[in-house]
Amino acid sequence: MKTRPFGKTGWQIAEIGFGSWAIGSAWGAVSESESVAALHEALDRGVNFIDTADVYGDHASERLIARVLKERKAMAGSRPIVATKIGRRFPAQRAELYTYANLAPFVEDCLKSLAVETLDLVQLHCPSTETYYRPETFAAMDRLQREGKLRFYGVSVEKVEEGLKALEYPGVVSVQIIFNMFRQRPADLFLDQARARQVAVICRVPLASGMLSGKFKPDTKFEATDHRQFNRHGEAFDVGETFAGVPYEDGLAAVEEIRPLAPAGATLAQMALRWTLMDEAISVVIPGAKTPEQARANIEAAALPPLSAETMAKVRAIYERRIMPAVHQRW
Repeated sequence: MKTRPFGKTGWQIAEIGFGSWAIGSAWGAVSESESVAALHEALDRGVNFIDTADVYGDHASERLIARVLKERKAMAGSRPIVATKIGRRFPAQRAELYTYANLAPFVEDCLKSLAVETLDLVQLHCPSTETYYRPETFAAMDRLQREGKLRFYGVSVEKVEEGLKALEYPGVVSVQIIFNMFRQRPADLFLDQARARQVAVICRVPLASGMLSGKFKPDTKFEATDHRQFNRHGEAFDVGETFAGVPYEDGLAAVEEIRPLAPAGATLAQMALRWTLMDEAISVVIPGAKTPEQARANIEAAALPPLSAETMAKVRAIYERRIMPAVHQRW
């Protein structure tokens, strides 16, 4: 795979990374052996960036990653960058809780789960908007960095406003944001601003929770433990994390219009991943994978040629007509 610079860190990161939410929690049943195999497959094929979080199965995702990295170390394999996230373990999302005293124990727990002495990248995990207006929170992260607990830190945001505010803090090296064919607002201003400041952009939810795979139907059933079932209306967390906040039926209709635009020999999901890589401000896109086959298909998207200007324009037109009214100004 081709690589891209990861902001000011000096890292060169493969365009397709590995999002590990699905192997941790909230995506229905998952096989541990298949998850391990998916991670190995991704790393074998050039992935060198894994994204996780302490709340993905109460550190379960982190422990799986640690297991795989230990196995690969025994085989003298190269070690990927592992980015984790903290903050969602608070009983309530209140900005005043994001203090050094509260964040430091979360970092210690991640160090133990990932079995490392220093974390590569720690991201604040979608805190409230108010948090970005509290410099003391970012001073706490600076302190943890000085103490050697983490190499770099960044943020994971829900809203463009939060991403833009995060860019003002010199210590922030990365912003993780939802960006896909159904969530195009970051391209209006944020991506250019991030590139200008040399801040890496991690693209999450690139397939709109699988909606952009083209595999769902009006009667598709999801398991009770799958957020695509229990968070349809934001019952558990921000509804924008589920189908990118797009009403299910509207998303299905838009997918049918996009489907004929997929390049010959490529799946709709691969086209959707390639679409996110069309903007040079994107440092890495992190689709999830529960199986080696899914990991392989995600990685193959990076080899697709650039989408044509005509295709990009058609996708934008579908977005403006079908999707924009529901999501554009909300996030």
